[in-house]
Amino acid sequence: MTSLLDRIVESKYQKLYFSGFAIILAFFVGAIVIVLNKQNPLLAYAALLRGAFGKPYTLANTLQRAVPLALTGLSVAVAFKAGVWNIGSEGQLYLGAFAAAWAGFTFDGLPWFLLIPVILLLGMFGGGLGGFIPGLLKARYQMNEVITTIMLNSVFILFTSYLVNYPFKTAEGQMGATDKIAETARLIRLVRLSKFHTGVFFTLVIIIFMYYVMQKSRVGYEWKMIGENTLFANYIGIQPARQILVVMILSGALAGIAGALEVLGVHYRFIESISPGYGYDGILIAMIAMYHPLGVVLVALIFGALKVGALPMEQFSNVPSELIDVLQSIIILFVAAETGLIAWLRTKGGKHAVR
Repeated sequence: MTSLLDRIVESKYQKLYFSGFAIILAFFVGAIVIVLNKQNPLLAYAALLRGAFGKPYTLANTLQRAVPLALTGLSVAVAFKAGVWNIGSEGQLYLGAFAAAWAGFTFDGLPWFLLIPVILLLGMFGGGLGGFIPGLLKARYQMNEVITTIMLNSVFILFTSYLVNYPFKTAEGQMGATDKIAETARLIRLVRLSKFHTGVFFTLVIIIFMYYVMQKSRVGYEWKMIGENTLFANYIGIQPARQILVVMILSGALAGIAGALEVLGVHYRFIESISPGYGYDGILIAMIAMYHPLGVVLVALIFGALKVGALPMEQFSNVPSELIDVLQSIIILFVAAETGLIAWLRTKGGKHAVR
């Protein structure tokens, strides 16, 4: 046991190991909460797993939920790589989704192999614009990006709400929705009874590409230097202001892609409540994954499973679905207490100081 702990605390993946430990510990605490409510935690968790993975269509639903969660988590992780907090993924997702929907019903005469790329590019542009504004304010005027992105979330969401209720309201008369995108732009659904679509393959390509950029490329190294020491980065000629603007645009573009894929593969139009909080969940996912792109994928899958399995858990075990929110909060609490957890494990057998 001691040698195992020693290897963990010395590993370059140390933070991911402790995030995994935090997730396991959160489920244990959740079991205690269930017992205190006089319910069976094994029955509850079994219902949760069946609801998320028990049948092909439930597994597909989990994967479908994980797609926007992974992209918004990656959006936050990219920004944090350069030491910037992008709390605006939710609003950027809305901008990207609306831009994608507009392209989908405006350029409906294009063939699918042109229309889908145009929609994705406009989705990236919409989200990137949402990242450009706070990025410019941060890079040029040193305005706190946490405050500006939080404020702009409301601005962007309300702006798109105005657009779909007035100038771009669907001719069908439905409130809070645009016209549907062209049928040639709609992504193929892969599993019957599910909205799981081919956008997952595009998402995987993005994740692999961003892993290379963040972990293996010179640009990723420059972002890391900016995040760790802006003054030193400037001293060696990296130009922090320029890179911060670039990384915020890229972060917003990733959130915009998440919105575009929701339009292309799930709703086929922009709706006023197109996101149930994917952008906000992306912040939690990035934190739990310690801002590592591959960790983001794993945590997004866990969050997707929790969201899909919550209702079956409530139906078959009488445990309220709100327990999922409790579990997520506990995970964040334990991840935030990472330093204390490491110290506790060291007293239980680790011998080496954690770097």
